Amino acid sequence: MKQMFALLMLLLTVTAFAQSGKYVSAMQPKIAMLDTTRNGATLLDLSNSFERIANAEKTQWLPFYYAALAQANYGYSKIQGAGMGGDPAVIDPIADKADTLLSKAEALSTLNSEIFVVHKMINSLRMLVDPQSRYMTYGAAAAAALETAKKLNPDNPRVYLLEGQDKYYTPEQYGGSKDEAKKLFETAAQKYDTFKPENALAPTWGKWALQYFLGLYK
Repeated sequence: MKQMFALLMLLLTVTAFAQSGKYVSAMQPKIAMLDTTRNGATLLDLSNSFERIANAEKTQWLPFYYAALAQANYGYSKIQGAGMGGDPAVIDPIADKADTLLSKAEALSTLNSEIFVVHKMINSLRMLVDPQSRYMTYGAAAAAALETAKKLNPDNPRVYLLEGQDKYYTPEQYGGSKDEAKKLFETAAQKYDTFKPENALAPTWGKWALQYFLGLYK
């Protein structure tokens, strides 16, 4: 009886390890692609792929998180090149979907700095549809989310990257500053140098974007 029990436990352990290995191998190439692509169709495909993984794994927060991040970036791809402003009929449903996915991640991992970073991105996306009328609602929500992300993990480099982007793109009369943005980008670079992800799938994104912004000062 003891031998049968031991064999059963061994089989369960091997099965769990195989599933874990399959999960990691499914996630890693998609995570790498997410950090570098800005193609809308690719981002939407990635979001859908991460969501399928999330629905299969059920207890893992990272697939839902990456699905939300890809969805948010997909929304940004819809307003890239158009400056401020976008079609709410297009952008708002994308933001709604990103919010739904992120809520599922948050249900599995509460008080998570990385999740609040994406909350910030989604609220900023909504705000950019019509900054004049939406700033008080979504601009404030974005700032609050980023502040929470910083409090939860002051060493999260993505916090300073997003702060720098805000300073860079905000007109000076509204508090923007290219010089202050540069300082924030340099802080982000220092944080990236010392940041240690928890595991092979943990968020490390943002270095590609950071190099782009630092390059603007050369």
